[in-house]
Amino acid sequence: MVDVTIRGAGIFGLSIAWACARRGAKVRVIETSAVGAGSSGGVVGALSPHVPEAWNPKKAFQLESLLMAEGWWAAVEATSGLPSGYGRKGRLQPLADARAVEVARMRAEGAATLWQGRADWRVLPATGAGWEPASPSGWLVEDTLSARISPRLALASLTQALSNLGGILKVGTAEDRGMVIHATGLAGLAELSGALGRRVGSGVKGQALAVAHAAPDAPQLFVDGLHIVPHADGTVAIGSTSEASWNDPGPDAALEGLLARAVEAVPALAGAEVLTRWAGIRPRATSRAPVLGGFPGRPGHFIANGGLKIGFGMAPKVAEVMADLVLEGHDAIPDAFRVDALP
Repeated sequence: MVDVTIRGAGIFGLSIAWACARRGAKVRVIETSAVGAGSSGGVVGALSPHVPEAWNPKKAFQLESLLMAEGWWAAVEATSGLPSGYGRKGRLQPLADARAVEVARMRAEGAATLWQGRADWRVLPATGAGWEPASPSGWLVEDTLSARISPRLALASLTQALSNLGGILKVGTAEDRGMVIHATGLAGLAELSGALGRRVGSGVKGQALAVAHAAPDAPQLFVDGLHIVPHADGTVAIGSTSEASWNDPGPDAALEGLLARAVEAVPALAGAEVLTRWAGIRPRATSRAPVLGGFPGRPGHFIANGGLKIGFGMAPKVAEVMADLVLEGHDAIPDAFRVDALP
């Protein structure tokens, strides 16, 4: 007996599987290649919020997910006995000039209300000491909502937690049984495009690396679009690129520039040994939001896709919303995330 079949063992697929199994469903995950074989198998793991302004349902959904993440991942770890690498350590960002400082202070006022007093967005003077990015204005933004996670450890922890609840992971091919959730990344967007008769997504290449540098309790940094994320295992992840076109899906010369940018922002990283290089193609829906809900023309089939660069941060809330829909018939998906919202 299988109540739910989930196709795809990336972050959305495994998170939904875990949420369904926690509610007593019999779950089977089918993965054609390997756990995290697609874009979920990277190294960065930055769980960061959208800026607290121009509020909309997407930002509210992400806020809920980030706020529930600590308890959600703690439950996964308690069931699996394995670490996920989760840690809510906050984030620092340099401010370029006086105008940026002014905008950041306005956002601090917005965060005071929108973040419900459960996290802070503050403008602080740069000190030039310790784990801190160089700031042209002499000011930094600190937010206490951002967290980090180790993508590969998190997937391993979810896989073991699912197994400990009786769930099955099959690598290869198998037939569908019960309700079916398609969480198949880029291939899934191509399949949905075929079903709808128009292109509703594409792939964006991302590249990142991990270096040997121990700063396990330091906040992550965000400098000129670059994430610099200290992890608990004594590494720092740096990434990622966003390449709409490419010739080779594997690591290439664009990757090497990331370390130079990181060292310029944080000189303490100079000379750090590169331990891991990663490249992958990430699914981007034309809506630039997660795509959740029923699969058009396929009763009993559902979609969980998209979420470019925000998949791990969105995963706890996506998992619970999809479990609500599939197991209980309760639809709490934001309108902007629905299939019929795709341009």
